[in-house]
Amino acid sequence: MNRQLSYFLFILVVVIADQLSKFIITQKVSLMTIKSVVPGFFNITYIRNRGAIFGFFSGSGSQFIYIVLTLASLIALSLVVYYFFKTPHSERFMKISLSLILAGALGNLMDRIFRGYVVDFLDFYVIKWHWPSFNIADLCISTGAILLIYIFIFKKRPKCTQSS
Repeated sequence: MNRQLSYFLFILVVVIADQLSKFIITQKVSLMTIKSVVPGFFNITYIRNRGAIFGFFSGSGSQFIYIVLTLASLIALSLVVYYFFKTPHSERFMKISLSLILAGALGNLMDRIFRGYVVDFLDFYVIKWHWPSFNIADLCISTGAILLIYIFIFKKRPKCTQSS
């Protein structure tokens, strides 16, 4: 199978999983309802995030903020697509990282365009400290970004040779 095609299939599967999970949540869980899954650690909580990551700007309700966030998402997605195609096939971990970021960005952008908000529902917490709710797309973006940072920090660089 064409190596590039395998990445596209991976991206497609992740986007479908993200969108399917969000569809199920919106159909089965009422807005702002908390369903305990692992008491003291994990809930399913349906939230509509009209803002950016971790809910920044979500309370503004501003059409301007919505347009800016949508345009920023499109620009970021375009840059990731550009770097995906510029990355050689031999850079497998880089391709996987960029594929995760692409899939997540597409999933959240689809929400923003078709719903006007992003569906978040994964709610992890310890006692009363809650991590901001997120979704599968956010998890992919974060995992891809962490892998990207790892690659940049630990990637073996060619040794420089000194000429006399």
